[in-house]
Formats: sequence, C-alpha cells, structure tokens
Amino acid sequence: MAAPAHAAPAPLDYQGNGDVGGFRNILPAGQGSNATALEIAAFQGGGAQPPHEHDQYDMYSNLVYDAPIGASEIPSYFKDASFGTKPENRERTYSPRADVTIVRDDFGVPHIYGDGRAGAMFGAGYASAEDRLFFMDVLRHAGRAELSSFIGGGQTGMDHDVWADTPYTEDELQLQFDLGDDLYGARGAQLQGDVTNYVAGINKYISEARIDPSKMPGEYALTAKPGGPDDWEVTDVISTASLVAGIFGKGGGNEVGSAVVLDEAKQRFGRKGKRVWSDFRSAEDPEAPTTVHDTKFPYERVPRKTPGLALPDRGTLEREPLVVDATGTGGPVEAARAADPLAAPPGPDAAESIVGPLSQVTGASNALLIPGAESESGTPLAVFGPQVSYFAPQILMEQSIHAPDGPQGPAVDARGAAFLGTNLFVQLGRGRDYAWSATSAGQDIIDSFALPLCEPGGGKPSLDSQNYRYRGECLPFEVLERSNSWQPNPAVDPTAPGSETLRALRTKLGIVTHRAEIDGEPYAYTRLRATYFHEVDSALGFSEFNDPEVMKTPEGFMDAACKIDYTFNWFYVNEDRIAYFNSGYNPKRSRKTDPNFPAFGTKKYEWRGYQPPSDAVLQPTPADPAAVDPHSLTAKQEPCRKHPQVVDQRYLTSWNNKQAPAYRASDAEWGYQPIYRSDSLDERIESGIAGARKMSLVELINAMEDAGTVDLRGSQVLPWVLEVIGRGKGASADAKRAIATLRAWVKAGAHRRDLNRDGVYDNAEAVRIMDAWWPLLLEAEFRPSLGRDLYGAVESARSIDDTPHKPGTNQGSAYNGGWYGYVQKDLRSLLGEPVEGAYSRVYCGRGRLGRCRKALVASLEVATAIPASEVYADADDCDVGDPQMCFDAVEYTATGGVGQPPMPWINRPTFQQAVEPGAAP
Repeated sequence: MAAPAHAAPAPLDYQGNGDVGGFRNILPAGQGSNATALEIAAFQGGGAQPPHEHDQYDMYSNLVYDAPIGASEIPSYFKDASFGTKPENRERTYSPRADVTIVRDDFGVPHIYGDGRAGAMFGAGYASAEDRLFFMDVLRHAGRAELSSFIGGGQTGMDHDVWADTPYTEDELQLQFDLGDDLYGARGAQLQGDVTNYVAGINKYISEARIDPSKMPGEYALTAKPGGPDDWEVTDVISTASLVAGIFGKGGGNEVGSAVVLDEAKQRFGRKGKRVWSDFRSAEDPEAPTTVHDTKFPYERVPRKTPGLALPDRGTLEREPLVVDATGTGGPVEAARAADPLAAPPGPDAAESIVGPLSQVTGASNALLIPGAESESGTPLAVFGPQVSYFAPQILMEQSIHAPDGPQGPAVDARGAAFLGTNLFVQLGRGRDYAWSATSAGQDIIDSFALPLCEPGGGKPSLDSQNYRYRGECLPFEVLERSNSWQPNPAVDPTAPGSETLRALRTKLGIVTHRAEIDGEPYAYTRLRATYFHEVDSALGFSEFNDPEVMKTPEGFMDAACKIDYTFNWFYVNEDRIAYFNSGYNPKRSRKTDPNFPAFGTKKYEWRGYQPPSDAVLQPTPADPAAVDPHSLTAKQEPCRKHPQVVDQRYLTSWNNKQAPAYRASDAEWGYQPIYRSDSLDERIESGIAGARKMSLVELINAMEDAGTVDLRGSQVLPWVLEVIGRGKGASADAKRAIATLRAWVKAGAHRRDLNRDGVYDNAEAVRIMDAWWPLLLEAEFRPSLGRDLYGAVESARSIDDTPHKPGTNQGSAYNGGWYGYVQKDLRSLLGEPVEGAYSRVYCGRGRLGRCRKALVASLEVATAIPASEVYADADDCDVGDPQMCFDAVEYTATGGVGQPPMPWINRPTFQQAVEPGAAP
C-alpha cells in the first residue's frame, strides 16, 4: 500500500493525551525482538540473551520469593505502563511509512502513532513482524493444520487438534474477510481496511528483511528456509484468529462423552444412575463459587421432557477417523475408528508441538478487583491478566497504539497486549483512564447433533455410509482434507521423514466426530460451534475496547464486550467504577433438548433461527461473496442482558470459575464443584475488606501472589480428609507422622513455595505425601462405590487432578477443576455437616464413617512408603531447586532459537496489570 504524502506524526509526551496515570504491567520474560542468526548462535553457545528477551524475567519471578511487598516496591515487579515515553527512555524512533511513527522504549515496547487509523494499523503490522515474524509464521501454519509441513513431524498433534475443530479451505478463510462489510456495514468495511493496512505493514518489514539479513529472523536459516517467509495475506489473520479462538474462546461440545458417563452410571446403578451422573456432572452446584455473587442468570435450563435426546446404543459408539493415511514416524495408519471412542485421535499429543502449551492451558487467567468504597485511596483497584502459557518469545506482544478520531474512523488509544498475528488492536490492556482484562469462560457454545445416515439410492444405510439425511434430503458428507509431509529439521524438529493426510467430514450441522447406532439405526454425531465460519467477527468488540469514547463508562464497556462472540469473562476498571461482563455467542436452544446430551439433528431440535450454510459457502471454491448469504451458520443469540454482568459489586474475582448462579456449566465443564481455586482469592479479599478494613493496591498484589502458591488440595480438601481420619486409629507410626506433617502444612497455608530460597519447598515432606496420596485417596473414596468402568468414565470427563506438573512442559496453571469438590462435598455429608445440593449418596465407605476412615488410612499407608524419587521420577533437571521444585517449575517453550530458564512455580497470569487509575506512576 502506498505511503500517504504527509509528515509522520509526533510521539506523545510522557503520560500525554489524557493519560491519568496509575497503570503498571509485566510480560515475562521480555518484549524481545527477532533474533538474528548471530544472536541465536551466541545464546546457544554461551547463553547470551538478545536485547529485551530477558529483562522482565526477574521482575516477574522474584515476586514469588519477596511477597508480601511494600507499596514502594511495586515498581520492582511491575513496569510503568503509561502512554508516551520520557525522552531519556527512548531507544529508537523511526517511521516505516510516512503516516506512522514508532518509538521503542527501554523495555523494547513499540509505541505506535498514526496520523489516522491506517497508519496505526500499518505500524502495528510492521512492529509485529519486527518483533515476532517467525512466531507469527508458526501460528499462521498452525491455524491451517499444516505446522508439521512447516516445522517437522513432531508437530502433528497440533495439526490433528486444529483439523478436528477448525477445518477450512483457503477460499473459506478469504470469504470470512470478504463478508465483513456485508455483515456489519460501515464498521465491517472499516475493519477490512484495518486488516489490509496491518498486513501491508507486515509485508513492508518482510520486503526489507529479504534485502537486509540483519532484519531476517535467524530461525529461517536454521529451518532451511533462508529466503524467509512468504508474503502475508488477510487469510493469515483469519487463520491465526481461528487458532486462538478455538483454544481460548469456546466451551461445550462434550455431549457424547457425557452420554457415555450416563450409560456407565445406569449400568452400575440402574434407574438411580441418572442421579449419580448428576452428582459428578456438577452442572448447577448451588455451592459453587461464582464471580457474580447474588444475581441469577439462567442459561441452559433442562426441560422436564426431552424428546430430542439422541443417546447412542451401548457398545456401538465409534470415533470418526481423522488420520486416514500416514507414513514415516507413525507407520501406516489404518482408516479405522479408534478402539476407545473417547480417546484422542491417533498420533502424538498436541502438547509435544512447539505451540502445544496452548492446548494445555485452557484456563489460568485471573482477576481481582475492588471498588472505590473498599479501597484505601477511594479509587477502584485491579490486579488482573490472562494466562496463555510461557513462550520464548511470548505469544502475547505488548504495544501502545494511538491514532486520532477522524475521517478514517474512531480514535485508537490504548496500551497492552494482544495475540500475535491478530494484534491490530490491544486486546487486554488500558485506555486513557480505564483498564480491562479477561479470563477464559468456556460456557456452552458448541453442541452435538445426531444425523441419520442414508444411502442416495434408498438402500439400507450402515455405520459406513457416506451420506446423511438433513431436512428431508440425503446429502453427501463434504470431505475436507489436509496433506502434510516433512523432513528432519535438526535445529528445531529432528523427527524422521513422514507424511499424513487428515480428513474431516463436514455437514450442515457441523463436523462429524463419531458414529453410533440409536435404537438400532446408524447415525453420525456432529459438533457445531457457534463461532465457526465467523472467526473474526469479534474484532468489532476488540476495536471498541481501544476507543476512549466508547469506554468512558461501564455501560459502554459492556456494550463493546457483548460484540465479542468468544467465551470470555471481561473485567473493567476506571477512576470511579468496576464492572464485569461475560461475552460469547450463546445460541438460543430448542426448549425440547437437554444441553447435557446430543440432540437429533432435525429442525425442531436445532438452535432457534439456525441458518444452515448454503452450497455457496460449503464448496471448495465458493461463489462470489455477493451471492453468499453472510448470515449462514448463524442462529438467534441470547440477548446481552441475559449474560452474567455486574457493576460495583463489593469485589470481583475470577480464576476461570463459574460465572453466576443459575448459569449452567457447559457439558465439557465438570469442575464447577463446591470449591474452586478462586476461593483462594475470595478468602484473601474478604479478609482484607472485612468490617471497616480497606485494601490498597499493594495488598491486592500480595493477595494474588499468596494465592498463587496454594495447593488447593491442601487448603480446601485436606482439612476434611483429616477430620474423617481423626488421630489415625490403627495407623502405623509412619502414617501418624504423616498426618501430623499434613496438619502442620494446612496450618501454614498449604503452599508450594520456598521462601528462604534454599532450593527446597518449605513444607517439602507434606507436599510429597499429598502428591503421592491424592490418586490413591480418590480411588479409596470413590472406586468401591462407582466400580472400575464408571470411575474411569467420570475421570475421562474430569481429570482427578490438575497439578503444576504437566508432561512435556509446565505452564504454571494448576488446580483448575480436578475432583477437589467431589471429595470435599462427599466427606462433609459423611460427617453430617450442612450441605446444600447434597449428592444422591455418600460414596466414601458407602456412607459408613468407620469404613471410609479405614479406606483412607490404608491409602495413606501406601502413599507414605512411596519415595520422592518415584513421585518425581520424570522431573527435569533445572536450576530452580531440588527435583520436587523442578517437577513444578514453570518452563518456557522456545518457538525459535532462543530460550529462557525455568522459574519457580507460580499460578499466575502471563501478562498482568496492576491498576489504580489516577495514582502517581
């Protein structure tokens, strides 16, 4: 795009243009920039870090040792996030096009100033390529399920995940961009212009890097692609957005798995099996902690009669094959359905990919806000941020972007972080006098439908039929294939040569996931996501977050948030108010379906107002966009007023917990139990504002950090287990010593931390006992009642634990779900304590206290004999501490040639803001 013929805009003065001050943030390990081949060699040869790769690492990691801190120490752990830069803090000022100026500060953060939106968007694209070009290239390939072809065969797991959820042709990616103005008129056209300028900025940098080797990321030479990347297209933005949204911005889609658990429950308990299933489903536990405290927001009520229920016949469920042809690393793969219909598709786990941590961390962000009435200064406070894994460099990029209101569109005036490849706007950050952030919500926007299989000529269908019946027609499945091949890449991915073809079958009601018989007839189960084919529509809301006129009030903020179709919990603070809003494309469902289970794919059971895709959309080469109904694959949505929301509540917290009373957990979320890790935040805030007490910003920071090292099993579950065990009558001396050790740990707060920095957890023995005991405790409490098959089925729906250690890479997030609430609620009932929404039975000891106590003590006896060397057998070597601490330590995943050392474990957001609007910097 040609440069406009006018002078480059001047940068802002420090805290200029309406900045009220009081904003700080942190993004470990640092902003960074593209590392050259020489810089990569220097790092790999002697550990030398390129500029700004590591300069926020210590600020972030040291807080775990130093908290609680004092108010004067905040600048040591959160950097100034003001608009503008002081002259002495400017490292470089330049103009890649005449209508934009970029200032780099002494942390490497780009401050982008356009004389209009076009220049600002161009500058955002240029700065992104300048800092993260190779990582952006990784993401656009990952979003197309072709990362293995780009990097190597170790990336196939991520390809599988993407193609199973988000298969698109190139024409379909382009169509989503082209339909923007058809769907949203002038605003849609404006966004098309924003994307076009953003892409132009990326391509300007690529063109410069091709002739200036110092600008080309060194990873291209290491991956045998010395010419660098292909030019960027608008479809790359769509592809990257679909990848991120498909991981962080969705919920639901496990109706088939829920049906399997129900089937096992009925096999075990007969007619009472439905109530047992309901115990563990925890769809609407009245004791579950919620972000909105008092107001109910009903969503997904279950009708008394559900004629649309489409449950598979026992023993007939089969997973639809995804990998239909493979050679090399995995050998030939039969085009057969997996033996376990709920198991992952064949092939390596997505966690093994260089972007695999994204698929592991589906919820770890948190938020703590208090209104002015509870603040020492009288000004609202916020400590909040998203957790999106720890990459080197980070997948979030910080930027400060500014453009005035004018003919090109509304003002852009914000600073903060955004996902690479989609960072036209600040997605999480601050404006002139406000800040906002998000946590993943995961409410139900994905449903499963059962479509009868058919034969075009009228013959008898079978589970192998390749046609389905929809609205009276026998239609062929649309076959979408992605073929990948790879060679060894010694520097990044040395996997042996290989290839594979991925296949997804698409219908008018989503992607085929399983086949089964229902009442003896063959059916295909599909998964329909409300945001499919509308991956970037949410840009409307993100754009308005950057507009100071829109975001003046909580009402403006909530109106903008409601334009975001992804499932997020949004938080807002300005000089006077705090607010919360839950976004997402919540479809209106038929009143005759149960949201827990698959529904028949007939019109009366579809989403209300659902418009199936036209043939012009679902074709390898779509028709001219003007001939396509832009509202295809849409349905009626629940109105904004029905989304959980609140203004100026006494305090707000979120750690991916339940949003509000009566807001039913999605069929994929079985973790909204009587306790949740957000309890650790609530307890600290409630103590801080009890009675006449008020909190300061530093106290809110300390509350966040203190909660971040808590082992939820120890703080919330273990006290009840110890109450049942009592003094351990009949236990061995070793078991009694273990009980005493665990009691002391509970009294100390049940932390996993090393405050004296001696390389050993302060309560190391208690932590070892808990880690060894937990799976044995669960089996002792529940398996005798549930039996092997039902116990395993429930575990497939909700893992029994979520420890800091994750096989392959540790990303900090922990205790998000698990069976923590199941244990606590069951034991409270056993002890005769008041329980709201009690389970249908007491599971431990089949309701007998003595029998339960004996089983738990026996399991503890086994656990005490397990040595630490066995409990932490797969701990990586690291400099954080002993094997136990290394087992937990946060690991950075290198997506290029420069990595970062591990950090002590902390359950904390990746990018985080500490905000007191109007306070001195």
